[in-house]
Amino acid sequence: MKQFILKQSTLNRVWARLALTCLYRSGVRHICIAPGSRSTPLTLEAEALSQIHADVTLHTHFDERGLGFLALGLAKASEDAVAVIVTSGTAVANLLPAVAETGLTREKLVLLTADRPPELIQNGANQAIQQHNIFGDHVSGALHLPSPTQSLSPAWLLSAIEEKRHQQEQGGGSLHINCPFPEPLYGEMENADAYLSPVSTWLESDTHFLSFTQTVPNLDTALSDWTSLMHQKGVLIVGRTDRKTRIAAGDLAEKLGWPLLCDPQAGQGSDYAGFDVWLQNPACADVLNQAEVILQFGARLVSKRLGQFLGQFNGTYWLIDEHPGRLDPSNRSSLRVVAKGETLANAMLEHSTSAENAHWAVSLYIARSTYFSIIQKQCRAPAALTEKTLATDFANWLAPDSDLFIGNSMAIRLLDMCCSLPDVPVFANRGASGIDGLIATASGVQRARRRRMVCLVGDTSALYDLNSLALLARSTLPLVLIVINNDGGGIFDMLPVPDANKDNYYRMPHGFSFEHAAQMFALNYIAPTDLLEARAACLEAQQHCGTTLMEIRAPAGECGKDLKALFEEITHASLF
Repeated sequence: MKQFILKQSTLNRVWARLALTCLYRSGVRHICIAPGSRSTPLTLEAEALSQIHADVTLHTHFDERGLGFLALGLAKASEDAVAVIVTSGTAVANLLPAVAETGLTREKLVLLTADRPPELIQNGANQAIQQHNIFGDHVSGALHLPSPTQSLSPAWLLSAIEEKRHQQEQGGGSLHINCPFPEPLYGEMENADAYLSPVSTWLESDTHFLSFTQTVPNLDTALSDWTSLMHQKGVLIVGRTDRKTRIAAGDLAEKLGWPLLCDPQAGQGSDYAGFDVWLQNPACADVLNQAEVILQFGARLVSKRLGQFLGQFNGTYWLIDEHPGRLDPSNRSSLRVVAKGETLANAMLEHSTSAENAHWAVSLYIARSTYFSIIQKQCRAPAALTEKTLATDFANWLAPDSDLFIGNSMAIRLLDMCCSLPDVPVFANRGASGIDGLIATASGVQRARRRRMVCLVGDTSALYDLNSLALLARSTLPLVLIVINNDGGGIFDMLPVPDANKDNYYRMPHGFSFEHAAQMFALNYIAPTDLLEARAACLEAQQHCGTTLMEIRAPAGECGKDLKALFEEITHASLF
């Protein structure tokens, strides 16, 4: 019997439904949608999916660049894949900044990009660009679908998507699924049961279309070497990782008596915080240079001084990160372990005995205490509100149940230098370390976790992502967006750029304030003028629903001068 020929609008919807159902069964629970006509089949089927499954959440935004970063934040916080639906043309290209970040930090985005059919590409058709391989090596996989057709079984579509999703789950990163939809895009749905008959059993189930086996990493080799290494002089470093790994690494460091150096992304400071500054002291550097073993859990370190130490290290250096790929810019690691850091740290803890060189670097603990005594003196009332005093006092600004999102450029460096963070979940974009999309990413993190949040960014970062204040305007969750406004790119005061060109081509002062931006998006606004007022205002705002934009106005160039003076003092100080 001849199969009934379906209308193109029905086929478009059927393929979109199959794709989204497949993604749902593979763990996708958040779908981010930008407006567009060509993406209609995907948008309507996403809405239908959310009606069937109460655990599906749809997020919308008019700006595809911001939408990509919103999805990044959702994926970062949930640790699950997040789908993104956009129309054809430059809407797709606007996802590239967020996709580039995931290419480095391995959050999982599934990019469902609508496209013109092949016959409308490169012949002058409207809103048609070459979308094949548009993301290049920034994605971990790509699937360029043909136009929906009855000549291909729905089983082919499901198996193709399942295969790519499995690969994505193994290695992380973004998956690009390009979906060309011929017109008509609108119309009543026809009965497609005959076409779907090859997958009818799957449709009635709630299982994957394909199943895969999982290999477990073998840690025996690493553990066999560990019995001798534990007795040497070692340092334990924690970079961008999860809380369980950081706790396990901390327990290991405590048992061994090794110094623990925690990056701000680790989520809590250690007894050796502030190392980016005190390592500029020659006596401290000499002590650390006695290290024979380095264990590093998590990559993407902020500290320049720690990076320099790793760059000249010639001992045994193990780098443990669950994501594959090269994560050692100094090319010094002798063993690269691709595994959950928590798993290996706990195994090493079980195999550890009292170390022969326990507490070999106790003088660095004393140096850290002396260093913080020096900088905390400047925060005593009446204390001026500067970028440096804000960073030094910042641990007192966070409510116990708040998350922290740290921006790039000076924001995260200041906390790395001057703050010992409490036990707080920390999020940041430290792959490409761009200043774009930070507000959108923070919004995504908060939407996934449903907790109060403090977000610290610079003024140029805030201007770059001003559109994303619209995402915060809709939220009732407490969020304090702290914008440090030093009238331009303050980080360039720390770099040897020519003074004659600094303002015009580097700092680029703008002269703007953010009061009217807050008003435009109906956000609460405060601009405290002293340190204690700012701390109290931040703590209070974390108790109220909605977003509060707190603007910290700082004179241009002040932070650079303060830090250079601090570096000079610490370099010549007697810290232990």
